[in-house]
Formats: sequence, C-alpha cells, structure tokens
Amino acid sequence: MKKIKLTLNDFFNLPDAEIFNPDKFKDISSVSIDSRKIGKNCLFIAIKGERFDGHDFVDEVVKKKVSAVLINKNQLKRFSNLEIPFITVKDTSKSLGDVASVWRDKLNAKVIGITGSAGKTTTKEILAAILSVKYRVNKTAGNNNNHIGVPLTLLATKAKHQIAVVEHGTNHFGEIKYTATISRPDLAVITMIGYSHLEYLKDRNGVLKEKSELLKITVKNGGIAFINNDDDLLKKFGKSIKRKITFGFDNQSDYQAKILDFDKLGRPTVTIKYSKNLFKAKLPLAGEQNAKNFLAAFAIAKELKLTDKQILKGLKKIKSVGKRLEIKKHDETILINDSYNANPDSMKASLNLLSKMKPSFKKIAILGDMYELGNLSKKLHSEVGQFINQLRLNEVYTVGKFSENIFKQLNGRVPVKKHFEEKSSLLKSLKNISLKKSVVLIKGSRGMRMEEIYSALEERLK
Repeated sequence: MKKIKLTLNDFFNLPDAEIFNPDKFKDISSVSIDSRKIGKNCLFIAIKGERFDGHDFVDEVVKKKVSAVLINKNQLKRFSNLEIPFITVKDTSKSLGDVASVWRDKLNAKVIGITGSAGKTTTKEILAAILSVKYRVNKTAGNNNNHIGVPLTLLATKAKHQIAVVEHGTNHFGEIKYTATISRPDLAVITMIGYSHLEYLKDRNGVLKEKSELLKITVKNGGIAFINNDDDLLKKFGKSIKRKITFGFDNQSDYQAKILDFDKLGRPTVTIKYSKNLFKAKLPLAGEQNAKNFLAAFAIAKELKLTDKQILKGLKKIKSVGKRLEIKKHDETILINDSYNANPDSMKASLNLLSKMKPSFKKIAILGDMYELGNLSKKLHSEVGQFINQLRLNEVYTVGKFSENIFKQLNGRVPVKKHFEEKSSLLKSLKNISLKKSVVLIKGSRGMRMEEIYSALEERLK
C-alpha cells in the first residue's frame, strides 16, 4: 500500500509559505510537533505553545535527521544557516491546519466528525471500538479535539486506515467551523446541546450555533448529518438539514431506542428499532447517557454497513473512558469516578445513575464546581440542587465557590449534607464518613481536580 506523501508542490501552495533549500526536499510521509517523535521522511512543525516553543527544539530534530522543518517567519534569522529544507510561514499553528487539510484531501478513509456538550469522547470510543471489528480505524487520541488536536488526528491517519473518528471540541465561536473545514467529515454527529462553555457561547442557542457548524460543513460537502431527536434544539435544527439520519428515544427517529432495565451497576439493556429490525444488547457502560452515546454510534455503524452481529462483537471491546463514569467495586463500596469534567446536563445524568444503582446501598454524592457557565452559573448550580431533591440520595457533599448554590437548595429529602469551601477541608472530613455498603459519585469540572477526592477514597478502601 502506497504511503500518503506531501510533495514540494503541496508546500509551494501553502498560504504565506516560503521554501528554503528546495533542491534538497524529499516527499514527506509523516508530520510531528513533538521533537521526541520524529519518524522517517518527517516534517517537524515548530508550534509555540503556552508552556513551550517548538522553535527551541529545531536543532534537536535536525540531529535526529528530520527531513524538513516549518517555522515562523520571525525566526528566519535564527535558523537561516539550516542546511535541510525549511519552510517559513506567518503562523505555524495555522499552517498545521493547512498541512492537515492537504493531507485530508489525500486520505482514502471516511472521516467521522463528533462533537457535543457531553458524551463526545465516550461516543468516539464506543464508535471506534465497534467499527474496528470491520475496518482499520484511527481515532482522536484522548480528547485532543481543538485547533491543534484535530489536525494531528488527521495527520496520524495513514493510507492503511479506512476510518478516522475525529472528535471536535470548542469553547468559543468559530473553532468548530475552523476544525471542521479542515476535517471535512463524511459523517457527523452532535451528541447533545447542553449548558457548556457559556462564558463564551452565552446560552444553549449559542452552543447550537457553534456546534452545528460541524453538521453544516459535512452536509455541504455531500456528507450525512446524524441528528439526536431527543434534543429539542437539534430536532428543530434537523428540519433544515436534507441529508440526515435521526436517532433517539423519540418514536419518530430512524433509530429508536428503548431502555428495558438497568442492572445493579447501572448498566442498561437496550433495544433499538430500525427499519423493520430490532437489535437488543446489554451495554458494558453505565447510565442512560451511555445508552444515548451507544445509540449514536449504532446509527453510524449501520450506515457503514456493520451487521448486528459485528456490533455485538464490538461491544465486547468497549471500555470505560478514564474518569468518565468509571465504576470500581471495593468489597462493599462502589466508587464512580466521573471527575474528568462536569456541566449541568452531565451532572444531572450522573446523579440520576447514582440514584438507580444498588437499591440496598447508601447513595453518596461528592460534587465540585461546574465552570464556564457565565452569568447562568448561580441558576444552573441551584437547579442541580433542586434536581437532587427529587432523587433518593443519603448524603451530599459539595465543595468550591459555585457549588454552594447546589448545597443551598438541598432540603429534608437529603438526610446528610454539608458544604466545604476548600477541598482540603473536605478531604479531612471524608475520613469520618462511613463507606460501608455505599455507592459514591465523585464529579466536578476539570479545574476542580476531583480525582484527588477519588484517590483519597481509594486509598481508604485498600
């Protein structure tokens, strides 16, 4: 199989590019921004980040026999004596996207774009696991889903790959449009439109405006949009999309799911009705939200001609994503590590899961702040507190500046409740909490580093 290659002509066509030592240029078959990862026929792009500057590693990659380097024009004087081919541009971060866009044109793989306010990383992992039964799949590593991560995922997709599952994230207007213009998906899905990144996107309509760019660009280029019919804004938006497939618990969906029951660890058994067929499976991941994530992946997998049998085989490959509804049993205690991030939608979904697990066990929620909610922060934290009152939880502990608004809403239906300003105070208090026959949920935004709470509880249970 022939490798994908970037030619000298490809670089001549890059915006703002000036090429030095072109007579020594050899076709490029790999691209890196990490000086530790220099492959054969490799282009090193010197990215200036918050904590490092790739230009400081140019001499190192030259010693490693890199084929060419791409640097900022303002660094020309510093590297004018380089003997290998090098390219200068106005902004190497932007040129990383330009190079990835050229690479995308050379790919034979189908590109699947995923975004959403919650569930995008888990949906990506579920989909990649299922599709790998039939296809050679590349996927976004971790959650590298921004203006750097999306180009790197595409550049890591080789000629051997048949599918690229590319996660797209955002926290400000214009980011999805930029990355989707580079990735140009053949198929795309938005998991949901929730209350996330409101500091910049303002409200759910702002989130829809930003996220929907992925579907618009996909359909504009002849691809198919997958619409979550259970999301009111997406269902309405979907009416304006011609090339679409719908999914949801909604009975008007092309792929209609139903949850039959949950086991004691909160893992659902689902049926999915499509065309005149009925699929049934017990899912390996807990929570109603993961039933929805699986449904999105199922719809895409069927469009890519996987059989029910292949999908069932793929289910066995699915593993929980670190710090996302990660369930661990310790004798008579179950810990739910959902500390990776939080917004109001994912917080409520995880609390709902907690309430349904192990009926005979005590239910404990340890909740941190939800960030980037802008002017709606107080209201949305308060609504989480009101939501908790509808559940049967035994103990709720909140920590942080904003989560006090959760605590203030808790009423007599929560027998034990306490708020802590500092995590250190909470950690001390947790030493006195009985964990016997308990299910404990730990959740908060990334900046809260709630995994420290999880680690402390794990240490106690050893």
